[in-house]
Amino acid sequence: MKIQIINGPNLNLLGKREPTIYGNNSFESYLELLRAQYPQIEISYFQSNIEGEMINKIHEVGFDYDGIIMNAGAYTHTSIALHDAIKSVTTPVIEVHISNVHARESFRHVSMISAACKGIIIGFGLDSYRLAVESFLQPIK
Repeated sequence: MKIQIINGPNLNLLGKREPTIYGNNSFESYLELLRAQYPQIEISYFQSNIEGEMINKIHEVGFDYDGIIMNAGAYTHTSIALHDAIKSVTTPVIEVHISNVHARESFRHVSMISAACKGIIIGFGLDSYRLAVESFLQPIK
């Protein structure tokens, strides 16, 4: 099984950025633990602060991978282009958010990509990514 994680803008600063919301761990240190927990899965990681690069990555892996886990960061709330890219590929996408976006500013309550995704996992900290991996391991219902 091959899963691609795509993180959007400012998520390269995890562990430093607003630790009261996002925690003190870098994504890279969390990714090591995630890969160790699922050695049978090839977990690839990509982060970009640039919307077009994220779209290019979706296009690159969106027909060959078993799943995409996407935390589009602030682009979640603005990007019709990411929505269209997700709809254009056959690989299912799980939208992930570290914080509970519905407990934050009202502009974070709207996702432009949710309707194109297979599902959404919100508010479980970095463990949201593990829950997304688990969702790909469940039998199709």
